[in-house]
Amino acid sequence: MTRFAKFVGGFAVAVAMVTALPIIARADDKDVIDYREHIMKTLDAQTAAIGMIVSTQVGDDNLVAHAEAIAVTAKQALKSFEAKVPGGESKPEVWSNWPDFEKRMKDFVEKTDKLAASAKTGGVPVVMEQMVDALTCKGCHDVYRSKK
Repeated sequence: MTRFAKFVGGFAVAVAMVTALPIIARADDKDVIDYREHIMKTLDAQTAAIGMIVSTQVGDDNLVAHAEAIAVTAKQALKSFEAKVPGGESKPEVWSNWPDFEKRMKDFVEKTDKLAASAKTGGVPVVMEQMVDALTCKGCHDVYRSKK
C-alpha cells in the first residue's frame, strides 16, 4: 500500500470518527442520566426499607446495612451530578444554581454518614430521631426535580 493510500485511509477513519462524535456524546449523556437515575432509585429503595424497619413491618436485622447503603449511595449521588449533564428528571436549575445544589447534596452526605454511624450504636430509636433531618430528599426534589 502506498503512503498516499495509507494517508487517505487514515483520513477517512478520522473523518468517520469526528462525524460520529455527536452520536457518541449523546449516548454518553444518556448513560450518565441513566446512571444518575439508578442511584436515585437506590436511595429511594433503601429509604423505603428503613421506613419498613422503623415502622416495625419487618425486623431490624438489616438496619445498619440499609443505613450504610444510603450513606454510600448519597456520596455516589453527588458524584453522579458532577458531570453536569442535564436531562432525566433533573431540572436545569441543578446546574444553573450548582452552588446551592452541591451544598444540599454535601449536607445530605454528611447527615447520612451520621445516620449510618448512629444505626450501629443506637439502633432503631436513634435512627427514627435522625431520619427526618437526614433524609431531606423532598426539600431538594421540590426545587431541583421535575414532577413525574
